[in-house]
Amino acid sequence: MNIKTVLLTSCVVLCLFYGLGIGQESEAGKAASAKIDGTEAGWKNLTESDFENVNCKDDTWKWTDGVLKCNGNCVGVIRAKQQYTNFELVLEWRHLNKGGNSGVFVWSPQESLDGLGPNSLPHGIECQVLDHGYTEQYEKSSGKKATWFTTNGDVFPVGASKMNPFAPLSPDGVRSFPSANHTRGFGEWNHYYIRAINGEVRLWVNGYEVSGGNGCQPATGFVALEAEGAPIDFRNIRIRVLP
Repeated sequence: MNIKTVLLTSCVVLCLFYGLGIGQESEAGKAASAKIDGTEAGWKNLTESDFENVNCKDDTWKWTDGVLKCNGNCVGVIRAKQQYTNFELVLEWRHLNKGGNSGVFVWSPQESLDGLGPNSLPHGIECQVLDHGYTEQYEKSSGKKATWFTTNGDVFPVGASKMNPFAPLSPDGVRSFPSANHTRGFGEWNHYYIRAINGEVRLWVNGYEVSGGNGCQPATGFVALEAEGAPIDFRNIRIRVLP
C-alpha cells in the first residue's frame, strides 16, 4: 500500500470516527461543564455578615479572603441569618484532611437551633459532605462494612425532620444514595448545587444530579454549615430565592 492510499484511508477512518460521535464530549460531560455557579441574575453572595455562629467555639469559623474556614475543633453549625422556603444554593467545599466530615443543612427549624448545646446538630435535611477516606477509617475502627453511607453526596433527614428519599436508597431506606460517584478527594474543591422547593431537595455534585428527596417536613427554615471534627473550607456561597 503506497503512502497516498494510507493517507486517504486514515482520513476516511477519522471522518467516520467523528461523524459517529466517538471521541466527542459525552452528554454527561456536557452536563458537568454546564453546572450552575450562581452568577446569573437574582443570586446573592452569602458572606460573613449573612451568617451567625450557633453552637460552635468562638474560633471554629473564620473568613479569610472570601473563604469560610472551619478548623474542626468541635461539632456544631453556623447558620444563615435569614430563613428560606424555596431557593437554590451553590457552594464549593474542600476537606483538608483525609476522612473529613461535614454537611450542608437545609430547612433547619428555628426551634431546633435555639439553645442547641455543644457538640450537637440541628434537625433538617442534610446534604452530606464526606471525604472518601472516611469509609476506610470507619471500617477499620468499627470492624464493619460501610454499607449505610457513601462519600458521594447522601441526602437524608436529621432529627425529627422527614423526607421521602429518592432511589437508590440506603439499606435502612432513610438516605438517598447518589446515583453516580462524582466527589473529588480531600484537598480538591467540590461544587454543590442544591435546589430546595415545595418540600423537595435535589443535589448536584460537580455538575451531576445525584440524590434528593421530597415530602420534606419542615419545608422552611435555615441553611446551616456543619463543623464535625475536621478542618474544611467553603467558598462562593450563593443563594437565589424562588417563589
